[in-house]
Amino acid sequence: MDIKSVCVFCGSRMGARPDYLEGARALGTELARRGLTLVYGGTSVGLMGAMADAVLAGGGKVVGVLPQVLSDREIAHKGLTELHLVDSMHTRKAMMAQRADAFIAMPGGVGTFEELFEITTWAQLGIHHKPIGLLNVADFYAPLLALMRRAVDEGFIPEARAQPFACEASPGVLLDAMLRLGQPLAPDKAVLRPEQT
Repeated sequence: MDIKSVCVFCGSRMGARPDYLEGARALGTELARRGLTLVYGGTSVGLMGAMADAVLAGGGKVVGVLPQVLSDREIAHKGLTELHLVDSMHTRKAMMAQRADAFIAMPGGVGTFEELFEITTWAQLGIHHKPIGLLNVADFYAPLLALMRRAVDEGFIPEARAQPFACEASPGVLLDAMLRLGQPLAPDKAVLRPEQT
């Protein structure tokens, strides 16, 4: 699969461990080294800002998508290759998804979780066929993987979808795994109407 741009979901805060900041910078550096464009939420704060700075420092391109209401709070990153100011969070997510060939979730909060689950749901429904990865810094996503396993065991997720994303602690290893992953599984027919199958 040809990946030229990667959308990254991550925290607008730095988090409690220095590992998270190191991970954001390492991912940004690796994206720039590979010539991959970063697509992200457009802010200058937290892990988001640190990652964007690392891409730019490495000579890479960064596309930010930010709702106007957040720009008005003066957290827009001023040095991006492109900054798109949009009318809502819904428009932001749709544009980020459209501009990206793959998705990575780093550690973050509720917004990061929501973005990850929405893009994973879209893959399950066949809305996109792009690889998804978890940058599992400091084993941050271990509880999520356990929750996915619980949902499989309880009959809410098919066994084949127990882990619908690549999951690695190293940015380079994760990107390599996502390239191997290619297109995810066909849409889950259990969630589609008969005319869609």
